[in-house]
Amino acid sequence: MTDDIVRLGQRPLIVSDVDEVVLEFLTPFKLFLESRQLRLLPSSFRLTGNIVDLQSGEAASEATVKALLDAFYDAQERWQTPAALVVKTLAELSAEADIVFLTAMPPRHAARRRALLDALGLPYPLLASEEPKGPLVKYLHGARELPAVFIDDILRNLHSVRDHAPSCLLINLMANAEFRALAPAPDVGIHVAADWAEAARLIRSHLRAAVNG
Repeated sequence: MTDDIVRLGQRPLIVSDVDEVVLEFLTPFKLFLESRQLRLLPSSFRLTGNIVDLQSGEAASEATVKALLDAFYDAQERWQTPAALVVKTLAELSAEADIVFLTAMPPRHAARRRALLDALGLPYPLLASEEPKGPLVKYLHGARELPAVFIDDILRNLHSVRDHAPSCLLINLMANAEFRALAPAPDVGIHVAADWAEAARLIRSHLRAAVNG
């Protein structure tokens, strides 16, 4: 795991995924693919099997998809933009809670992502890891008796955090509406937020409930 220095105060903790939550991912990735004569088809909630060559119509292999993601992350600052309302919302929430970004990407791309987030006005600590997110959130939050929140677009990551840090408020948030419609429905205990405004309402309600006992 490659990480910024994370110093948590005696405040609630908000841990958020980055791609498709804090930064737009699918929309710019589609544009990136089109620049290479490829297309991402919204036929299922996955990348492998849904990226096709515009000339041949053939689907890209798993290895090719991985290489394309690497190339995209190498140029992320030319493609990725903040999700709607995220900069303002997190700035406001940072007055009430510590914020940490936990991004599921190879750590070698972390420095470039750090620079992009800083340039966009999102200066919160960043952890880059391909490990399961549950143990990482548990490590971050530790045994602190303070409210915690975890936000992600992928149910697997939300389930991992639920298993390892069960006191966390779990929020499923995804920027791209087209692919959100293809995602599996969240199960009990996972709250769905359509956007950052709704996520902020859920978070503040959770923080108030903790204060009020």
